[in-house]
Amino acid sequence: MRKQKLVLVGNGMAGVRCIEEIVAIHPDAFDITIFGSEPHVNYNRILLSTVLQGGMTMDAITINDCNWYKEHQIQLYTGETVVTIDKERQVVMTDKNRKVSYDRLIIATGSSPFLLPIPGADKDGVTAFRTIEDCNTIIDKAKHNKKAAVIGGGLLGLEAARGLINLGMDVNVVHNGSFLLERQLDQTAAKMLQEQLENQGMQFLFEKQTAEIAGNSHVEGLVFKDGTKIDVDLVVMAVGVRPNIHLAKQSGLEVNRAILVNDYLQTSEQNIYAIGECVEHRGTVYGLVKPLYEQGKVLARHICGMEVQGYEGSVLSTQLKISGVEVFSIGQFHEDAASKAIKIHDEVNGIYKKLVFQDDKMIGAVLFGDTRDRTRLLDTILKQKAVLNHEKIALLYPSMENGNSVAAMPPSEMICNCNGVTKGAIMEAVQKEGLTTVEQVKKCTKASGSCGGCKPLVTELLSYINSAECNENISQKSMCPCTALTEDEVVKEMQVLGLTTVQEVMEELNWKISNGCSTCRPAIEYYLGMIYPEFESKQEIDLENEQMNAIGQANGRYTLIPQMYGGITSAEQLSKIADIAVKYDIQQIAITSEQRIHLMDVKKEVLSAVSADLSMPLSSTYGNMVQNIKTCIGEHICQCDKQPSLRLAVALERNLEFIKTPYRLKLGVSACMHNGAGSTTKDIGVIGMGRGWEIYVGGSSGRIARSGELLTVAPTDEEAAEMIRGLVQYYRESANYLERTWQWIERLGLIHIREVLFDPELRQELLKRLDEDLALRKKILVESDSQ
Repeated sequence: MRKQKLVLVGNGMAGVRCIEEIVAIHPDAFDITIFGSEPHVNYNRILLSTVLQGGMTMDAITINDCNWYKEHQIQLYTGETVVTIDKERQVVMTDKNRKVSYDRLIIATGSSPFLLPIPGADKDGVTAFRTIEDCNTIIDKAKHNKKAAVIGGGLLGLEAARGLINLGMDVNVVHNGSFLLERQLDQTAAKMLQEQLENQGMQFLFEKQTAEIAGNSHVEGLVFKDGTKIDVDLVVMAVGVRPNIHLAKQSGLEVNRAILVNDYLQTSEQNIYAIGECVEHRGTVYGLVKPLYEQGKVLARHICGMEVQGYEGSVLSTQLKISGVEVFSIGQFHEDAASKAIKIHDEVNGIYKKLVFQDDKMIGAVLFGDTRDRTRLLDTILKQKAVLNHEKIALLYPSMENGNSVAAMPPSEMICNCNGVTKGAIMEAVQKEGLTTVEQVKKCTKASGSCGGCKPLVTELLSYINSAECNENISQKSMCPCTALTEDEVVKEMQVLGLTTVQEVMEELNWKISNGCSTCRPAIEYYLGMIYPEFESKQEIDLENEQMNAIGQANGRYTLIPQMYGGITSAEQLSKIADIAVKYDIQQIAITSEQRIHLMDVKKEVLSAVSADLSMPLSSTYGNMVQNIKTCIGEHICQCDKQPSLRLAVALERNLEFIKTPYRLKLGVSACMHNGAGSTTKDIGVIGMGRGWEIYVGGSSGRIARSGELLTVAPTDEEAAEMIRGLVQYYRESANYLERTWQWIERLGLIHIREVLFDPELRQELLKRLDEDLALRKKILVESDSQ
């Protein structure tokens, strides 16, 4: 039987998601060809702002790479635009004179950015913000310009403005309305958002209409209709988009504001369909990802010949995270004569909640600063649940009424609205596949794979599944094949039974293999060290002294690293190191990225003599412990004062050395926003700002780089050091052995970690235990040296 030829015009999120649904239903039913005007594979346009802000790369926002198209035998043509549809011959033609026939055609041409038709809009330095090319253009322009204006106070404009600030520019956001995000927020929430963004460095000009972009060939300023003007040398237009209907219109398909479709996404031509932002369904054009994915599911089932209820439209909800500020809105959130609202406005903690009711039904909501209960509110509105008067106020405090919010959710409740993933689906995937991270859940279920707004809730659900509170039959993997016990169960039994050695643990807990394996032995040793610091410290330090903190090399020789806190040394120290290198014929000397001198290829027989002659502390940060802190000195990066960052790095190193951790812990301290120490890709990274120190957590600079998340801003050196040292201790106490910081953060959730560290009493308890462990290790080290 001949396969039908299916052509998709548009390689964006909506169209390709529909193709994913089709190949899942009938993988062999169609010969599929996809045309994309952009020279890229399918990527997540929603996350472009994170690329501009430096948080992600193009690879990180790619949804389907080249291998996916090959695996499903899909012919992809990138950088090629379909310009004509011959409906009679059922052929599409491209701008490269390629002709491809079809039996079924799907148009998913999306939308195009609207550029204000004002004088000067064609000048160099004016750009839209819609594609990865626009993103790259803005990044390049920011290298040579200092003052930027973003025209448009919507979501895209605010994300662009945040990115420009990160790129070192002064930014004015020009908006023709009286407050931000009129379609997503009421005035109270918008003003709170404005205040937060102003604290981050944004400046706003409201009720301004741009009359002209001034300058000769390049942008020099903006002139407004009220006669005022500002000086700028980069203009980003983010004033909205328009459905891209040019191809459909010139091909004779029925259009209005967008391409007209029925409930099965058919156009006026029976075998031509349309989907996404270019579509008008029952008078509505949708620009959010959830409705577009819902359209794709209906179209896929219909085109595959399955019975399916037609698309009936979508209830719009918006989950946004703007420059670290979380907001959510749904439905009709402005009161009128027929509706009333209840509100919470907590100015101290920056939280605002507003629920709008019409009789006994909730019809809209706005959340600012705390959006954890959005899925419950969304479910109440979508299912038109009756809410009694005494229950309405309780909806503002559901976590207080029901304890753990995810625990109270039924399995059918939606976690990821964009992709239609329920709590039950995630729990089933975790149970069957042994998933442990949000990234794994995303790959398996697509939850958090689109806008990312549900990521905190997925994190909370994972944390709940792995907690003692969860009794919903979720299985956990054992520590290793040597035992049926999980790591948590092993640690609990070690404490209950008072087990103090590896052998005791294995004997008392009925290990299947008497001596254990390479997985469980080091894990047990680490947990023993956390439970009994004195025992672990003596054992570890005796071994370190025996080797004099020398690092063994593959060739049987050793490396010695003189300790230089913060990478700072002196002429006397350098001279001594040089003399010793000559005296003992040490030929290999290296300066590493951690700004330390390594004396390499030292023979075993001279180790003691070299160590004695150096007569200085040696760094021993190999293995799972806090590593030497990366700093940045280079004046070629910028002219800022580097001394505060060096002082902070030295203080942290002195108060974290010798400390064992579940996995190697890398830290970086950058003097300013130029991030010379790569702080955003460290386990813990610090960046100096005018308002203090930004502290990032969970980054990674390994084979797959990850950008850390902003934990907090500490106004002083002392508070920054306290927060970081408390974080290190909480990681030591609550992470599993060999669990990376980003895995730990995804499991526990950043909100939970903040709650622990922001509590002064809890933080002081963590610091007390850390200092006791550090003092004990130093004490034993001194005693060992004197023997």
